[in-house]
Amino acid sequence: MSDEKLSYEQARTELATVVERLEQGGSSLEESLALWERGEKLADVCERWLDGARERIEAARAARTDD
Repeated sequence: MSDEKLSYEQARTELATVVERLEQGGSSLEESLALWERGEKLADVCERWLDGARERIEAARAARTDD
């Protein structure tokens, strides 16, 4: 599944797994870098979802005050 198709919950869950693996240590430098890069991508997915939710809330609030 491409990152763009991940739900917020899927991205957050995978990100938590990545963080847990990084915190455990024991990975090679190359593996750690790959995990870090994956974590950055997943964090971006989560941020896009949250930004979209914020925009929808603001639009709903603006529409409510326009009535």
